Amino acid sequence: MRLFKFVLPALILIGGIAVTTTSSYGKAEYTKKEKKACTFCHSKPAPKDGKDLTAAGKFYHEKKTLEGFKAETK
Repeated sequence: MRLFKFVLPALILIGGIAVTTTSSYGKAEYTKKEKKACTFCHSKPAPKDGKDLTAAGKFYHEKKTLEGFKAETK
């Protein structure tokens, strides 16, 4: 019975974490290749639809490189 008191909450906690976390689809090789942080192309943690891209992210999505990208200055 004592073991049940610890095992059940642990299983519920692990199950809750597994259900509420999302997979990451970002690729570390992109950051190594371009030498930029993830936030350079993404404005917030990426949803599955990928609509969180900045202007740099949209440029990279089309061209597969940041070469030639001109950042907007404010």
